[in-house]
This record gives sequence, C-alpha cells and structure tokens, in this order.
Amino acid sequence: MIVGIGVDVVDVPRFEATLARTPRLLPRLFAPAERLLKPRSLAARYAAKEALIKALGGSDGVHWTDIEITSEPSGRPVFSLGGETADSVSARGITALHLSMSHDAGLATAYVIAEAGTTAPEARTGPAGEAARAVAPEARTGTEPAAGARDVSPARGAAPEPPAAPAAAAGEPTSLAEITREDTA
Repeated sequence: MIVGIGVDVVDVPRFEATLARTPRLLPRLFAPAERLLKPRSLAARYAAKEALIKALGGSDGVHWTDIEITSEPSGRPVFSLGGETADSVSARGITALHLSMSHDAGLATAYVIAEAGTTAPEARTGPAGEAARAVAPEARTGTEPAAGARDVSPARGAAPEPPAAPAAAAGEPTSLAEITREDTA
C-alpha cells in the first residue's frame, strides 16, 4: 500500500553555485561516495533526498548523510539508508522505497514512492542483491524475520494504518536554504 509520495526539482546551475559558494555543504549533504559525482548527479541526489523526506511526511529522524543513493547493476537508483534514518523508516512501517531520478536542461528531478505492507524482493534489495536497511527488519536478511521483528503485513480484509506524520526535527536544518543560512551566519 502506498503511504507516501514525494517529488522534488532542483535548478542545477543554482545548486552548483551554492556548493561553490558554501563548500562545507558537500560533507553535510552527501555520503563520501556521492561527493565524487558531477554537480548534475549531486543535484539529482539532493532532489531524491528531499523527495524521500516528503514521502516520509517530514524529516524527524532523518539525517542527510544517512541517505545514500546507489545503483543496482542495471543502473536503477536505490536508497541505501543507515543509522537513525534507516531505523526511522522502519519504525514508520515502510517496507519498500521506489526512486526515479533524472536531469536534463539544467534541472534535476526525483520521485519517491513509499510503501507499507509489502516486501517484494525487487523493492527491498540494494546493489548486487544485498538487503537494504530501507525496508522492514524482516527484509534485512532477505528471507527470515529478524529477531524481534514485527509483522507489518495487513490482516486480511483490513487496511494498515498509514504512519503518523512526524514532527519536524528539532534544531536540524531541513532545507538547502536553512543549511546555507547556517553556514553564512
């Protein structure tokens, strides 16, 4: 069941200028492997992270560098989540995240769909078929439930309750504008 949808668009030249003006943004927004990418790819990844936050209903428990966008061997982008972000996504009952990104004509865009109650193998694995932490605990091993994992499947005939919209993270910047203001203040 779809429980969240997020979309974001980034102006690539403006994003590139912001990174040039405020170099400290790079390690605050991106995982080490992402920092090596071209600006248009970074802009698409930034859009993906923003779209993920929108699909989750807010940024509570989400940290920029806990979100890494990697690729399957086919080139399909997937989220590789770690730390508190992975725990927060799991706690919200989200069992699958779907991501599409693109960049063209100076714009980067990303679209994210968050699902609860499904554990389709193609939706729960990351690069090289490794189980991603972006899904419910029982999907982490690929087949057996993790110790203490809860069943997130809906009861027959009953729809699962969507996750509650979280409050904004206390004190943590949630947008590029807020992060830039912090660095220039």
